[in-house]
Amino acid sequence: MSAITRRLALAAPPALLAAPALAQGRWLPERPIRMIIPWPPGGSADAQMRAMTESVSRTLGQPVVVENRPGAGGTMHAVHLAREARPDGHTIGQMHFSIIRRPFLVRQPQWDAVRDFTHIIGLAGWLFGVAVRTEAPWRDFREMIEDARRRPGRISFATSGVATTNHLAMEQIMEREGVQLLHVPFRGSNEALPAVLNGQVDMVADSSTWAPMVEAGRMRLLCVWSAERARRFPDAPTLRELGYDMVVTSNYGLSGPPGMEPRIVRSLHDAFKEALLSPENARVREQYDMPLVYMDSEQYTAFIRERAEFERALIARLGIRME
Repeated sequence: MSAITRRLALAAPPALLAAPALAQGRWLPERPIRMIIPWPPGGSADAQMRAMTESVSRTLGQPVVVENRPGAGGTMHAVHLAREARPDGHTIGQMHFSIIRRPFLVRQPQWDAVRDFTHIIGLAGWLFGVAVRTEAPWRDFREMIEDARRRPGRISFATSGVATTNHLAMEQIMEREGVQLLHVPFRGSNEALPAVLNGQVDMVADSSTWAPMVEAGRMRLLCVWSAERARRFPDAPTLRELGYDMVVTSNYGLSGPPGMEPRIVRSLHDAFKEALLSPENARVREQYDMPLVYMDSEQYTAFIRERAEFERALIARLGIRME
């Protein structure tokens, strides 16, 4: 390097000197990013994740195209992500507990949630709770449990299906209390709620589809399963307040195919984190009572690993099989 070139280099602004290193470390997509949501359009997860796409598109310079793939309990896209999609950052999808749990429920698992995905970011969860119609005899959750102790198997609860997060949480409560409740699974929350309102089932244990009925005075909320009391329902105690060391939000995030490069993961994480923490996304989460459960890539990967072990042990202990 000549003396003149050396002086020019020393005089250059630090930002210019750092630019090549930054450019090498940042990944930008070459075409639209496909984000697979394994639910029908219009639900809470669909709305929350769609609310991030515009911000991420601006940040990364390519559109984020939502593809809804409902069915199979929200796991229709799992095989595609684990076995078929390229790990180039252009295909990602929602990661949630059913994907983690399903390999332990079937005889021939099609994926391993720890090994077969690259986990990018933890996003949010749902507000779960137990609600009864206003004519129900129990004023609180403890009264219901004591009644169940006196009448094993006579009190029923509805959920959105077998081996769902809400079903397994109720099984844990029954296990700890030594009581027997009758589980009545439905194909979804939209079917479970009317069954409780018309008296076919005694209560519903599910995400906040019951919220409008509680606000309208047609249902009474016995408890919520979040870490803190819900802002909209401050009179409903949490499970922790009732003596159960349980927080159930069924939190979810974004993952991609296995083998994604760290720089791709970092760029996607940073873009989605900015969108997640924006005021626009906060409004959507508040609308659906969805708690923020942000985790960075390392934290979310560790969480998936820990949750998989928890699910494996729980399902083995309860002896639940789907096929």
